[in-house]
Amino acid sequence: MEQESKQPEAWVKIPTEAERRAQMPPGARASGYDYGFIPAMGRLLSAHKDIGPAFSNLFRTVMFEPGHLTRQEREMVAAVAAVAQDCHY
Repeated sequence: MEQESKQPEAWVKIPTEAERRAQMPPGARASGYDYGFIPAMGRLLSAHKDIGPAFSNLFRTVMFEPGHLTRQEREMVAAVAAVAQDCHY
């Protein structure tokens, strides 16, 4: 019987919602969405001081700036891409 090799999963300690809110300027929103909570992906992005802001700026540009696709079409593309990649966020 073959033994499966167990590779440890990579992980990053993501801030709790309270920690993330404490990092934000007063009155700021974490994203262009209002879920009533800060999703794990938004908290994950705040875990890296250089990559997080760069990715967040790219996301805001892709999702909210004028372009060829409507906002609904962009959301659909994002949803399909997330499902295709088995994204947990």
